[in-house]
Amino acid sequence: MPHSAHQFIDRPTGQVVTERLLGDKMVQLLYGGIREKSSPLFKALTSRRFSSLLGFLNYDLMINRPRGGPSMLASLGADPAECLDDPATLDTARKVFERKIRYWQARPMDHDSLAVVAPADCRLLVGSLSRDSALYIKEKFFTFSELIGGTKTRWLTAMGGGDYAVGRLTPDKYHYTHTPVAGRVVDHYSIGGDCHACNPFAAVDGLAPLSKNRREVTIIDTDMPRGTACGLVAMIEVAALMVGEVVQCYSNNAYDRPRPVTPGMFMAKGQPKSLFKPGGSTVVLIFQAGRVVFDHDLLANLRATGVNSRFSAGLGRPLVETEVLVRSRIGRAV
Repeated sequence: MPHSAHQFIDRPTGQVVTERLLGDKMVQLLYGGIREKSSPLFKALTSRRFSSLLGFLNYDLMINRPRGGPSMLASLGADPAECLDDPATLDTARKVFERKIRYWQARPMDHDSLAVVAPADCRLLVGSLSRDSALYIKEKFFTFSELIGGTKTRWLTAMGGGDYAVGRLTPDKYHYTHTPVAGRVVDHYSIGGDCHACNPFAAVDGLAPLSKNRREVTIIDTDMPRGTACGLVAMIEVAALMVGEVVQCYSNNAYDRPRPVTPGMFMAKGQPKSLFKPGGSTVVLIFQAGRVVFDHDLLANLRATGVNSRFSAGLGRPLVETEVLVRSRIGRAV
């Protein structure tokens, strides 16, 4: 197996899977060569403008690529039967990546009122901001204060030393995020930044890209009637290379009557919340200390040996992602 391979664990089967990293050579050139040789060029190539242009070239013009539809869905390993719209109408890559699915059938949810569910179809890592925790990782994936926003003292204080989950979406995934908990929105804001790649190579290259990228932050209070009862939860949607925009479009029923996320609104668990414009990206969840216990299999997979993970190589100890489905349980309120 080549040194650059990256593997994860498939949750339903427990099998180790080797990821096909799209655009991997470009990412390694960008972060391993261009960044070191030309800081201005690197800055330009990770800008929002260039990212949007790259997304347009890849997902709208479709140069030298299949033009969507069932054949493209099949090439991505996506199930056409899940699609809400006729697969034949998904005739561009953009339409494929922005597809809606019958999530109420294809992604059944754990209805335990205290369950925390996955915010996306993604490859998940869990960790802790507490130095006393066995899950502590020293600011490898993000700088906490920068990720939340350095001026957001209230949230930095409330969630300092808490736990987190990082969900990495790959370009083949369903690109809607869903609410991982139920509760009332107490804050929502955008933070500017660049559009770094969320490829594992970039993540372990020491750039802490998740806290340098453009992102949308939603703070949810779950300690209320019909809430998940796990305290304050920060949901951070991180834009990335070829993802120039995150559209807030919460729906209470299916995808009907989408509306922007605003303070004061109640969000039910497992509902569509936002849409990433095409490409891979990341969702980060931050929980208050001692309010959530992650599921045992996620914790066991995290330290699995014999899995060729780039995160393990970058940290010098096992750190392995688990592929999870949106709305599936990842933990439970304490």
